[in-house]
Amino acid sequence: MTKRTGEILDLLDEKYTREYKCYLNYENPGQLLVATMLSAQCTDARVNIVTKDLFRKYPTMEAFANADLKELEQDIKPTGFYHNKAKNIIGMAQMVCSKFGGEVPERLEDLISLPGVGRKTANVIRGNIYHEPSVVVDTHVKRISRRLGLAKEEDPEKIEFELMKVLPKDHWILYNIQIITFGRQICFARNPKCEECFLTKYCKEYKKR
Repeated sequence: MTKRTGEILDLLDEKYTREYKCYLNYENPGQLLVATMLSAQCTDARVNIVTKDLFRKYPTMEAFANADLKELEQDIKPTGFYHNKAKNIIGMAQMVCSKFGGEVPERLEDLISLPGVGRKTANVIRGNIYHEPSVVVDTHVKRISRRLGLAKEEDPEKIEFELMKVLPKDHWILYNIQIITFGRQICFARNPKCEECFLTKYCKEYKKR
């Protein structure tokens, strides 16, 4: 890890602490997997509103596996892209039940074999449930890592591998948690609050101004 990267991480730790927190509400691995799938192109706050009733109606993977497609579509409609999400959630749950005994798998290869589960979702599960060091690249992490010069690529999977090289393992999940908060509070995609930012010294875009 370079001195520059270490300074960025120290400032993030100082500002946001090293506390692990997941913004999606869940009580077990299956619920986190469903919530993460629903969070694509949707805010965590809205997902949490929907899952409050959803997890009461479908308390197990078996319940999701046996769900009626049209009914599930209506249940998750507020999260957007509900046709695809409902189809993938049922397919995922059926595969978890038939292939993994109803337990959400731990291995990356097994997770990404599930319908609708990509590397980002798989790494959320690995990091939060199984405490496997994982780099989660969402829109905040992509945008801000590029602004800070910690990544150059455009493709999220390539950015994931870039960050794995420059970040120490004990910060892989932590970095994602901190950057999401930073991205929501200060470093917006448009009109970021540069006057409130504590990382302007390291920002490539700020230097261009």
